[in-house]
Amino acid sequence: MKIINRLMVMPVVAAVLCGCCVLTGCINDDFTTSSSDVLAFSTDTVAFDTVITLQGTATKQMVVYNRSAKQINISSIKVAGTATKGHFHLNVDGIRGDEFQNVEIRGNDSIYIFIEAKLDEMEQNNPTSLQDRLVFVTNGVEQSVVLTAWGQDVVRLNGDTISGVAVLSADKPYLIYDTLFVAPGAMLTIEPGATLLFHDKAAMRCAGQLIANGTQQAPITLRGDRLDHVVGEISFDIMSGQWGGIIFTPPTMGNELSYVTMSGSSIGMHCSATDTTQCALRLFNCVLHNSSSTCLAIADCWVEAIGTEFSDAAEEVAYLAGGKVIMQQCTFANYYLFSSLTLPMVGMYDVEYSNGVTKQIHAEFDNCIFYGNTTELNMSDLEGTDVWLTNCLLKSSGEDDSHFIDCVWAGDPMFYTVREDYVFDYRLRNGSDAIGKGKTWLCPDVARYDRYGVDRFANNKDAVDLGAYTWVKAAEEE
Repeated sequence: MKIINRLMVMPVVAAVLCGCCVLTGCINDDFTTSSSDVLAFSTDTVAFDTVITLQGTATKQMVVYNRSAKQINISSIKVAGTATKGHFHLNVDGIRGDEFQNVEIRGNDSIYIFIEAKLDEMEQNNPTSLQDRLVFVTNGVEQSVVLTAWGQDVVRLNGDTISGVAVLSADKPYLIYDTLFVAPGAMLTIEPGATLLFHDKAAMRCAGQLIANGTQQAPITLRGDRLDHVVGEISFDIMSGQWGGIIFTPPTMGNELSYVTMSGSSIGMHCSATDTTQCALRLFNCVLHNSSSTCLAIADCWVEAIGTEFSDAAEEVAYLAGGKVIMQQCTFANYYLFSSLTLPMVGMYDVEYSNGVTKQIHAEFDNCIFYGNTTELNMSDLEGTDVWLTNCLLKSSGEDDSHFIDCVWAGDPMFYTVREDYVFDYRLRNGSDAIGKGKTWLCPDVARYDRYGVDRFANNKDAVDLGAYTWVKAAEEE
């Protein structure tokens, strides 16, 4: 048996004990009680923007810092409760509750606080501001962070069916769950300035008639119900697939939409009808934007669009199968954010039925723009078709023929769009190849003013700008 010298062991033990003392000495377990040692916050205001009343919000967060070398004890954390119609709920460092006592933070450390809000009805049509305070008491010193929200009352529609004549007013937004159905023979009118907020997967299906005529001063909005931000200052407006879409089904006929902005849907706007001798859908100075499939899809029906923007879709921005399509002063653009583009901006197809009948598509595009991160059309050669492009701008190089008439080839409309900055603005910048390239006789009288109220004939009485928007010279470039 080996004998270890005790005199050799003692220095080793002493060194280990000394090391332990050094290690434990790195953590200061003392608490500061000085009134000069207070908290620091990552923000002085937690803002919830617009909140739909009676509905929970997304979670906001903030960080509470202890800048002292010693531990600090927060004797109280609670919401002051001054906003009588607002209820703010807390999660402090992983624990849910409405009030907390004796919360400790180690020296030079921090904790997270997560905050949610739920607001009572404001009994007002317009958004109403609420303000409260998140109060902290530390070493006898009171500090606070401001909590703000704008409460918006809504009219809730849950799987409603319209079987007669109905009007949706602009008094307050409508929050739609499930499917709002306009039955055959019924008519739904949406007043100028109205807003329809669609919950996840909610949609509108119209077998009757929809009249949604907004104005330049009071447009109509169709969008998802997420009014907050994805992250930081990035709004949910950039997200597609937030709700279903608008579906027109037989025997629908005579639908009219003017100054309507539709965005963030899954399927965009679909229209099918059994009668191509009457116009099923007219769009005037509208925007169909940001769909996770198509912005517009039609099947064997008559559709007209004037001064309308079709932009940003995972598939085609316009899928046209059979029927009669007339597009004047329209912009077709695709810089879709969430996937690579493999389909053209506009797909046009004849319809083949099981009985062997084929219905050829008839399509006319006048004074339009086709531009983006994908090819313009699914057909490069239009000979033998009933498709015509007159005075249109295309990104591709090419030459005029009997179906491409006076077109601008390899043109650049110079949109204000900056995809990487989440800016999708399809108006024309200075130097655009679309300026003054349109024929006035192809621009209907009703289209004299674009969606922004700009006169198409103001710059040039003998020509108009191509696309949905009239060029306005940028002030900084004058």
